Amino acid sequence: MDVLATLRERIISFAASRYGRQIAEDIAQEVLLVIHQKYSNVTAISELVPLALQITRFKLTSQARKSARRGENRVIDVDEEPIADPQVDLIHEVEQKELLDRLHHALPQLGDRCREIFRLKLEGLSFPEIQKAMGATNINTVYTWESRCREELKRLMTPQRRPQ
Repeated sequence: MDVLATLRERIISFAASRYGRQIAEDIAQEVLLVIHQKYSNVTAISELVPLALQITRFKLTSQARKSARRGENRVIDVDEEPIADPQVDLIHEVEQKELLDRLHHALPQLGDRCREIFRLKLEGLSFPEIQKAMGATNINTVYTWESRCREELKRLMTPQRRPQ
């Protein structure tokens, strides 16, 4: 009986050093059960300790595989995770709405060419396709038009500061 208590403590300390006390106690119980059922003929402590530690390694590997398979190793502790602030979403929504309002206000102020380029880009056309659609002789011309249109749109969407 004293041999089993000593063996149990060694198994627990070995397993706890790798996976924690709770799992170590469960593993120790399983290892002692395997030793009792399959290796009851082994009685010398010099043979039992290496045998028990080898079985413990197998059990720990099996436990790690099972934990990974179930996704337990990716579990997030709810107490440690910060609670999402609903105000952040509201602020983001308001910013998006303001940006969209500025875009709706700025687009009609653009020239016909810029509106057409943005329409074609929103349809998913590439620059060579836009070149053909707009009848440009050179693709670099389309690049220049698009760049100038973007700059104009940025300028129109920038909130104007009122003089104080």
